[in-house]
Amino acid sequence: MLRITVTESASEQRWILQGRLGGSSIEELTENWRSNRGCLTSQNCIVDLNEVTAIDKDGEQVLLMMIRDGAKLVATGLYTKHLLESLLAQTPVRPDPN
Repeated sequence: MLRITVTESASEQRWILQGRLGGSSIEELTENWRSNRGCLTSQNCIVDLNEVTAIDKDGEQVLLMMIRDGAKLVATGLYTKHLLESLLAQTPVRPDPN
C-alpha cells in the first residue's frame, strides 16, 4: 500500500510518499502525477521518499519519470539514496535556465 500526500505553497509542491512503491500503487501514483504536475510548472517539485519502505522495478521507472519531469527527489535511507544516485545517472543533465 502506498500513501500519497501532496502539499503546496506558492513556490513548492511537495509529494510525500509512504509505504510500498510498487504493484497496484504505481498506476495511481502515475495518474496523480500526470494530472497534478502539468499545470504547476512555476513551482519547485519535491518528492519525499523518506517513508517509502520498498521500491520495485516499476516504482523505479515512475521515479525516473518524475526526475525527467523536473522533480527533486529526497531520501535519507542508504538504499533509497543509492537508488536515487543510480536513477540520476540515467538522466541527461538539463541546462540551467538562468
